Amino acid sequence: MSKSKKQMKTTAILMPAMREQAEQLLHEIGSLQREVVKIEANMNDKLAGIKKQFELFAQPLNQQIENKFQALHIWAEANRSALLKGKSKTVKLATGELLWRTRPPHVSLPKNQDTVVQALISADLGHLVRTKQEVNKDAVLDDVDAVKGIAGIKIKRREEFVAKPFESQIERAEPVKTEVKAA
Repeated sequence: MSKSKKQMKTTAILMPAMREQAEQLLHEIGSLQREVVKIEANMNDKLAGIKKQFELFAQPLNQQIENKFQALHIWAEANRSALLKGKSKTVKLATGELLWRTRPPHVSLPKNQDTVVQALISADLGHLVRTKQEVNKDAVLDDVDAVKGIAGIKIKRREEFVAKPFESQIERAEPVKTEVKAA
């Protein structure tokens, strides 16, 4: 049995024949984009109002949950030895479970790790410092001729067609199906 080919549905598109028609299409795209922006702004205003309303409904319930959770935690910690048997860190109650979890250790470092790296190297702990080697793509683009014939490196360039109506902050871009290869 051969697989049937899937066909995409397409809409008939009238191509402009003259510059004036192309300008008219660009004008219409701009008008439609402005309408979309208005619709999205209206939608976002309504969504923000609805979200705030439901958050207000949930706020007293969330406060009750937090208070009850804190009370349950205090009780469970006070009775931990009676609740847990052996190495188990879970106790089953009639309405649910209480669990104590030990999370895996994690390393916390300052944003600027330079001093920590230097301290590790100075303490002869260089094996704890990672050195990353990777291809410098900017340098490859600067010297395309040097990498010709190197397996795994492809230089690609794609062209986009952009239609940007005046008075519009939105650009609509679609990749063109043709692809130009430099290598």
